[in-house]
Amino acid sequence: MAVLQFSALDVVAEPYTVTPQLTATLRIEETTGAVIHAIALRCQVRIEPQRRHYSAAEESGLLGLFGGRGRWTDTLRPFLWMHCTTMVQGFTGLTEVDLPLPCTYDFEVTGSQYLNALREGTVPLAMLFSGTVFTRGTSGFGVEQVSWDCETSYRLPVAVWQQLIELNFPNTGWLRLNREVLAELARYKGARGLTTWESVVESLLAAADEPRDLSPERVP
Repeated sequence: MAVLQFSALDVVAEPYTVTPQLTATLRIEETTGAVIHAIALRCQVRIEPQRRHYSAAEESGLLGLFGGRGRWTDTLRPFLWMHCTTMVQGFTGLTEVDLPLPCTYDFEVTGSQYLNALREGTVPLAMLFSGTVFTRGTSGFGVEQVSWDCETSYRLPVAVWQQLIELNFPNTGWLRLNREVLAELARYKGARGLTTWESVVESLLAAADEPRDLSPERVP
């Protein structure tokens, strides 16, 4: 039976992709000398937020996810970031392969909320592997499963995530809204002759910050 060991060597931001993508370079070692014809590899990538420290600025950005710092003993737990797959070509002994990590900047996704709150340092990742291994059998191909205990860890620099977002969404963010809310915003935009969605949000924020007249004759 093939015995596989995995390690993550690097993760980079891809500059020329249709959608945001990181690419992880994996090293796979087979330690018994078995001939590997191919591996249909699956990977579950988890973020382990409890394995790093946070500045005061980062803490404010994480409030919606984990609550105040006093609750972090209970709330700071590993969570799933993504599932990804790749095909590994045949090898004997040792090989390196690129694993695509498709990303999103949707702020309703926990991983994006978490990563957007970070300012510096690294993101502790756990990569858990599974899949199908095709080997040389006694009468042709043999089929085995990637062992359940195949995993590795990697510390993704926050700067790499920031580079990815800047490549795909330069100086912008992305929010998903209910259609009815979008319709109301569109009416607000048209009624006031505003030309951009940024100007709509700025107008609403300015109105929210205006001091209210609480003189007795104006109080309901």
